[in-house]
Amino acid sequence: MSLKNHRFNYCFSGNPDKPLILFLHGFMGNIHEFNEAIYLLKNYFYCLNIDLPGHGKTQILGDDNCYTMAETADALINLLDELKIQQCFLVGYSMGGRLALYLTLHFPQRFYQVILESASPGLLAEKERLERIKRDEQIARKLARSFKKVDFLNFLQNWYSQPIFGNIKNHSGFEQMIENRLQNNPVELAKSLRLMGVGVQPTLWEKLNDNQVPILLLVGENDKKFIYINQKMTIISNLCNFQIIQNTAHNIHLENTSVFVEHIRVFLTYHDYSAFQH
Repeated sequence: MSLKNHRFNYCFSGNPDKPLILFLHGFMGNIHEFNEAIYLLKNYFYCLNIDLPGHGKTQILGDDNCYTMAETADALINLLDELKIQQCFLVGYSMGGRLALYLTLHFPQRFYQVILESASPGLLAEKERLERIKRDEQIARKLARSFKKVDFLNFLQNWYSQPIFGNIKNHSGFEQMIENRLQNNPVELAKSLRLMGVGVQPTLWEKLNDNQVPILLLVGENDKKFIYINQKMTIISNLCNFQIIQNTAHNIHLENTSVFVEHIRVFLTYHDYSAFQH
């Protein structure tokens, strides 16, 4: 599918007669991010996976502005239009969760219900934003220099040693996740980090006051930072429902796929499908 400045790589899976979920992967992910979860959902939903700009096989035909959150969101809405998808459900993880929240708050008419996994509305304080931009620039430089596979592999191993990811490196699915990450181009990932990182994205805290869409917030019990962030989100919007997932950290859908899937099925089952169309 070719839009003006974005040539998205995407795939459908599941039952085309069922309600559609758009999945948005996290930083360094791709269309394979939710494979295990979708396998368990395939009889109940029709699933659309997309490689976001800077990831997988999606190509950017325009300038670097095409990697930003606002431009990416507009391009995704245009893609849904071309695919004749008027409304759907939306699930986003981490970076994809931040993008999903942006889409929800700017295009509420397009999404029935939304699930955000380990996501945030961005940063409020200017000092915090500047510090994050500086840190992300350092990370982006390391990524852009990872020309050799062994260098990129070392970067990934270090990345997933961060406390936010808990014991993910001991999970049986960790090696396959790394293999999926290695399919990305580090130079493109660096562009994504510089242009859609949490420091440069538009802050969404104030706009959250006007949220019109039911949102389920999923956070791992070992991800203390995001527990605090998501608790604040529920105070601002009474349409946010907050759930802590036991024995997980930042990447819930990998660490406990069955519980992640169960939350999707239960939350989205509450919706009245009588007017469903895609």
